[in-house]
Amino acid sequence: MPPTPLTPGFFLRKPDRVARHLLGKLLIRQPNNPSGEPAIGRIVEVEAYFGSNDPAAHAFAGKTARNAVLFGPPGHAYVYFIYGMHYCLNVSCEPEGHAGCVLIRALEPIAGLATMARRRNLAANAHPRLLASGPGRLCQALAITRAHNGLDLTEPSYPLTLADDGFPTQPIDATPRIGIRHAADRPLRFTLRGNPFLSK
Repeated sequence: MPPTPLTPGFFLRKPDRVARHLLGKLLIRQPNNPSGEPAIGRIVEVEAYFGSNDPAAHAFAGKTARNAVLFGPPGHAYVYFIYGMHYCLNVSCEPEGHAGCVLIRALEPIAGLATMARRRNLAANAHPRLLASGPGRLCQALAITRAHNGLDLTEPSYPLTLADDGFPTQPIDATPRIGIRHAADRPLRFTLRGNPFLSK
């Protein structure tokens, strides 16, 4: 079926619930000019982060200018810069005033693969797994930067949209989150079982 944008109500739940239900949904990056092709990826790997009870979360220490999006309306982009080289895309969850988010870790490219490859400085025929298997890679492939921080991801007229195309339910695996020091044992990384586009 044609992609239908997710609604803010989709994101009103706890981050782990939202994370599971985001798997299989589409992340759509509109082109910068009307003649361009959108870049679209299917979400295959996510991580859930909570608020004051999650030492690994950016919201753990409370609200700041940097993480204010996490305390705002649900369904908005929280984009941060890490290791001085990569952007990471999250989407806010829970009712306004309650922090929580889901980190989008990997996409299965669906459309606009040549555009993604160009943005990743790869050959146009690069293997699709090299395009968006990892949070930094997918942000580069979809040209996502801190400029998109705070964007409403449920609004189809905006550059980034999260949508549902009726992809059937798939088995899900839950494992500990990657690359964190605190609360590292919590099984809050969710993946589509056996998908070849998961991050390494």
